[in-house]
Amino acid sequence: MNVLIHGFGAMGRIVEEVAHAQGVNVTAIVSPGSDELTATLNEVDVPVDVVIDFSNPALLPDLLAFGRERNIPLVIATTGFTPEELAEIETASQEIPIFQSYNTSYGIALLKQLLDQLVPLTLGYDIEVIEAHHRKKVDAPSGTAELLARAIEAKRDVTPIYERTSRREARATEELGMHSIRGGTIFGEHTVLFAGDDEMIELKHTALSKRVFANGALAAAATIIDRPAGLYNLSNLYEEATHVTHKRL
Repeated sequence: MNVLIHGFGAMGRIVEEVAHAQGVNVTAIVSPGSDELTATLNEVDVPVDVVIDFSNPALLPDLLAFGRERNIPLVIATTGFTPEELAEIETASQEIPIFQSYNTSYGIALLKQLLDQLVPLTLGYDIEVIEAHHRKKVDAPSGTAELLARAIEAKRDVTPIYERTSRREARATEELGMHSIRGGTIFGEHTVLFAGDDEMIELKHTALSKRVFANGALAAAATIIDRPAGLYNLSNLYEEATHVTHKRL
């Protein structure tokens, strides 16, 4: 498998490290604005089977154009897309296979499966989503928190609430509280709290290293290169091929 890494920040570097450890061939690294590495996708002239993208939403048009023009599958793990940008990804997936997720860890895939089963059984519980990340993360709530919110919304009629400071009223049953914590060097922690009368249930995922996301992205890349055009995510890719993901973790 010949991999192109798009974006060479902290995650791009870890993807390269993990890829080499797994024996995966990294044929190109594109780092926009770099004087030392390939700066644009148009400059790539080596064999590429799949692109792993940990870059910036502003680079999405070039990424989608590259995938379409060269018929190359994309693993998009960048966060912070607008609804319009997500729609552009979906449109491009009609021509090429695209895996898009705000979190590529196997544990989050499992957490989503647990939510699919648990949420319909907790109609008497209030649900809150709490996420914590390092001080340098710029978007809030995290893309993973939004992913979990969508999973909850699919199983229960709730409305995400992102701030309560301006409100002076009791919590409504249909609220889904969304909370963000920023500090230190926290890799990533996501908790779904079910608060009932006199008891609580918590589902929690803690990333202990960014390597878990690199492992997941490479597993997604290995799986998607054999798929037809379409939009893939934690639900319709990982759940069909969990043997691929956890063998690589």
